[in-house]
Amino acid sequence: MKASALAAVDTLIARYPALEPCGGDIRAAIEALTLCYRAGGKLIVCGNGGSASDAEHIVGELMKGFLLPRHLDEHILSKLHAACDATDPRTVDYFMQNLQGALPAISLPSQLAISTAFSNDQAPDLTFAQQVLGLGKPEDVLLGITTSGNSKNVLYAFRMAQALGLTTIALTGASGGKCVSGGYADITIKAPEEETYKIQEYHLPIYHTLCIAVEEEFFGA
Repeated sequence: MKASALAAVDTLIARYPALEPCGGDIRAAIEALTLCYRAGGKLIVCGNGGSASDAEHIVGELMKGFLLPRHLDEHILSKLHAACDATDPRTVDYFMQNLQGALPAISLPSQLAISTAFSNDQAPDLTFAQQVLGLGKPEDVLLGITTSGNSKNVLYAFRMAQALGLTTIALTGASGGKCVSGGYADITIKAPEEETYKIQEYHLPIYHTLCIAVEEEFFGA
């Protein structure tokens, strides 16, 4: 990995010294995401309530430019020229001026049709697990956000991910909950707080750092 990518963790800890004990786990998460993307995988994110909003936020930072420009690579450009040049050559220029390289990511809480249908017809606490079953591949990473570390639907999603061979990352509070005691996650980043809103206040700079680091790895100079 680029030293400049991992340096994002040092910047985070300088700004939030209380997160220093999390540094090793954050670096491990960055390395897992890097391996995922190098293998052609994607990030799958889930959580409830405020953590569902965080899942959406993470996807928004990864699927388009965050801090860096993400120019389309030559492979994509050649495919665009092949598709457009004969009938609509101006489209390629428009795409080049506006489209950005993406790091594939999916937020499970945003999938309203499947989540409401499965919750109504089957078992609400297995909705995320059903989505992981349908979407997950061994090269993917599942990031589950649960401030308590005990959210049942997130834990079930982790079990399904483990069965399918995905790498699992938990973003929790200080105790880690069952994510730690039950062995649900390969990597657990434990924000050093106990109250939900305080945990969430740390979650944002942590996942911003994950996004900054992988963007630097794949789109940095």
